[in-house]
Amino acid sequence: MPIFKNREKFIFNTSTLSYEKVVVGWGSRLLKVFAFICASIVFSLAISSLAYMFIDSPKEKILKNELAAMKDQYAILNDEAQQMSNVLEELHYRDGNIYRVLFESDPISDEVWKAGVGGVNRYRSLEKYDNGDLMKGLSMKIDKLKRQMAIQSKSYDKIGELFQNREEMLSSIPSIQPVSNADLRHLASGYGMRTDPIYKISKFHEGMDFAAPIGTDVYVTGDGVVEQVEYSYRGYGNQVLVNHGYGYKTRYAHLSKFMVKVGQKLKRGDIIGLVGSSGKSTGPHLHYEVIKGGNPVNPAYFYYNDLKDDMFVKMLEISSSQGQALD
Repeated sequence: MPIFKNREKFIFNTSTLSYEKVVVGWGSRLLKVFAFICASIVFSLAISSLAYMFIDSPKEKILKNELAAMKDQYAILNDEAQQMSNVLEELHYRDGNIYRVLFESDPISDEVWKAGVGGVNRYRSLEKYDNGDLMKGLSMKIDKLKRQMAIQSKSYDKIGELFQNREEMLSSIPSIQPVSNADLRHLASGYGMRTDPIYKISKFHEGMDFAAPIGTDVYVTGDGVVEQVEYSYRGYGNQVLVNHGYGYKTRYAHLSKFMVKVGQKLKRGDIIGLVGSSGKSTGPHLHYEVIKGGNPVNPAYFYYNDLKDDMFVKMLEISSSQGQALD
């Protein structure tokens, strides 16, 4: 077995029965050095890999802190965008259900209001990032907010114009009875299903009939322009159609005489003709219609400038009762 002395190595030789000094060659020494270096390198790499996996470098720590701050900022911006969206929705609701109702104007359609911003390529550049979905979602929300704010701004511009023209609009909307009828004694038949006086079948009566002597004055119920003056022996007989603007028109039928011509501008209360019994009529009366947006509506709700509250309620009761029309 080898014996060490003063860092020298000896080995017992059984042939000579003596200890002999072991001589190590340069090749063996170099091999040992190389093996040590390789082991050191492997160990260093292992330590470095573990450190890289579990210990952040100063630069990585900075980047992670910046990313965390950006995520916090994103959450704040997303909440603020949602709050802005809620406020805008409330303004949109007031626009359509309060302001435009007051001014008899059609609201912004849901199709226009809820439409998104076109073009999928608009956000494609964000998809390459790790948090691309977050950035894409926030960008889409902000773009939608900007578009809806532009729509709402234009809507308020329109409401501003309506407000400036409110006096003109209120004077144009039909709001009085077409004949003098404070005591309601001329009201003969109302709006709705009524019995036809000739065919004796139930038909929809699109206006109100006011029984009055031939020659009774007929008044225009709101400011407007005469759109049609028609002579006829059928149907409505001699009739006048007045365009009041803002989607309103009124019809005055079965007249005996015209007092206006096409294109003439009228003020509420002007006389446009005289009561008659022309056309399909069973007796002297005025057939009066209010037309809104191309469709007939109940004229009974447009006499608020002409009747006191108690008489208005009485007029509604009379006009809603079933009966026979005069035309």
